[in-house]
Amino acid sequence: MSGHIQDRWFKTETGPDDKTIKVKTDRHGTGMRYRARYVGPDGTEKSKSFPDKQKRLAERWLVQIEADMARGQYIDPKMSRTTFQQYAERWVAAQTTDIATRTGAEYRLRLHAYPHIGARPLGSFQPEHIRAWSRVLEDAGLAASYRRVIFANVSAVFAAAVDDRLVGKNPCRAASVKAPAAAPGRVRPWTAEQVFAVRAALPDHYQAMVDVGGGCGLRQGEIFGLSVDDVGFLTGWLHVGYQVKLLNGRPVFAPPKRGKVRDVPLPKQVGHALAAHMKRFPPAEVTLPWLTLDGPPVTKKLMFAAPEGTAVIRNNFNVNNWKTALVAAGMLPEPERGQRVKESREDGMHALRHFYASVLLDAGENIKALSGYLGHADAGFTLRVYTHLMPSSESRTRNAVDGMYRTAGEAHDGPETAQAA
Repeated sequence: MSGHIQDRWFKTETGPDDKTIKVKTDRHGTGMRYRARYVGPDGTEKSKSFPDKQKRLAERWLVQIEADMARGQYIDPKMSRTTFQQYAERWVAAQTTDIATRTGAEYRLRLHAYPHIGARPLGSFQPEHIRAWSRVLEDAGLAASYRRVIFANVSAVFAAAVDDRLVGKNPCRAASVKAPAAAPGRVRPWTAEQVFAVRAALPDHYQAMVDVGGGCGLRQGEIFGLSVDDVGFLTGWLHVGYQVKLLNGRPVFAPPKRGKVRDVPLPKQVGHALAAHMKRFPPAEVTLPWLTLDGPPVTKKLMFAAPEGTAVIRNNFNVNNWKTALVAAGMLPEPERGQRVKESREDGMHALRHFYASVLLDAGENIKALSGYLGHADAGFTLRVYTHLMPSSESRTRNAVDGMYRTAGEAHDGPETAQAA
């Protein structure tokens, strides 16, 4: 055993006859008696104190420490006293993802994790603490999908702490801890009547946004960042290379989500709508920093801008324009006097992408092409989200056979002739 147990109540001295004897120290009878000492993997001495009559406990603890070091599972007791918030803040600062993702994680941790579990030392966490915290989020009325993202952020912090050997296990992955379930239910696309009702209820200078979202499948930020140069009126293609996103409440230009720059077909009717929009509301030159708040300035002639000629801010648009249009179109109930419009995530501007997907699938477009147009990471995700909107195999079978009979009937005086043949 490379470590040893120090008895702080006695010290060894050499007596007059050159024999060693135990002599009481000044600490005798007070404080912790035994101190288990060892040298950690970093070369520094570590220790833990134990009271009188617990020498065997100190020895067992020291044996366990040395076994953990031999197996590569050693956890520095001092480091495990780091609080969740202290470590999580370092974790967020070290993330190499895009700044918007990093900012979102920091916001969720600060709002929903630090107030409840931030002060607890990492080494003291048990699965019960995560279960209790998860219940707090549920009782707060947060949507299951949002709680799932928060839970994933907290679990990622613990996973990093395990890798850094601050804790032995991730309590979020214990068998008794269940991550918030994915939101149940399927995508229910709007009807064309609902889409056009919302379009008509928007201010005139924003109406063509609905055509771009419902007719080309762009995300909200991509619509806000659409420039004149990206609209191919002659080629019939629309380039999606930018979006306007918010960092700490301030707009910046950035690539599309996950950097999925793409080209999507520009239907003639959408092109006509954009041309008419440009005629009434000339594009505005908007300059924003690129990717970060202190990034280099980039200037774009945007198809859609706020009345004052600046970039459209998501929060302002959603509250003052989009929700108002939903109420006017009968999609959401009129709020009581002094109350806000009811929250309805499924009726956000993202609903236009669902409508776009439903139209293409109903027309027979293949899932791989749709995935590319939507800018999804892979076609499998698109399939999982929209598979219930695809025409069923039995319907395709009936239609195929019925089509064959119709063709045969036209050529041979009716289906009876085709059957006989």
